[in-house]
Amino acid sequence: MTWEEMRPLLEQGTVDTLYMVLWATVVTIVGGLPLGILLVLTDKGGLLQNRPVNKVVGAIVNIGRSLPFIILLIALIPFTTFVVGTFIGPTAMIVPLAIGAIPFFARLVETAIREVDHGLVEAVQSMGGSIPTIVRKVLLPQSLPSLVSAVTTTVIVLIGYSAMAGAVGGEGLGSKAVTYGYQRFDTTFMLVTVVVLVAIVTIVQLVGDAAVRLLARRGRTA
Repeated sequence: MTWEEMRPLLEQGTVDTLYMVLWATVVTIVGGLPLGILLVLTDKGGLLQNRPVNKVVGAIVNIGRSLPFIILLIALIPFTTFVVGTFIGPTAMIVPLAIGAIPFFARLVETAIREVDHGLVEAVQSMGGSIPTIVRKVLLPQSLPSLVSAVTTTVIVLIGYSAMAGAVGGEGLGSKAVTYGYQRFDTTFMLVTVVVLVAIVTIVQLVGDAAVRLLARRGRTA
């Protein structure tokens, strides 16, 4: 396959991959951020200490993290069809991508928030700050660099998931690699697809690292 033949396929595959990853990231943050905060707040010594709730939420998160994505992808076909109307295509793949990444991101959020100095929480608490205020004014701002790093890591994981999803009807670079590379024994196309995926991951990591450094500097000078 010549470059002229490969280019439109790679461009469409890249657009589909970025579309899936972008929207899956948004849904993952919306679902995973409060879940991670809840794990911290309901833990022993937390502001909303509730061990039964913490155990149940923790178990759900652990089960979600332990399932191989390809199995989750297949298991969610009925739910994906119910939500989107189909289980094939980039839009349909957003559902399993997000559901697969939410537990992973929630644990990263939990780790990031646990790094916040408890003394700051106690100081706001002593001044009559409510739990929502403590979350908005202390926990989230103080853990922001770590949260951005968590988002970066999650996006990279989603890129890998999207390539896997592409192999089962999700479009994107994974689909192009299977259809035009593997099935047609075109090793050149396969190699170029891998290079594009590596380039996307590298760019995401560089941007994420730069954002973390910037936020960390602002935090030190604040």
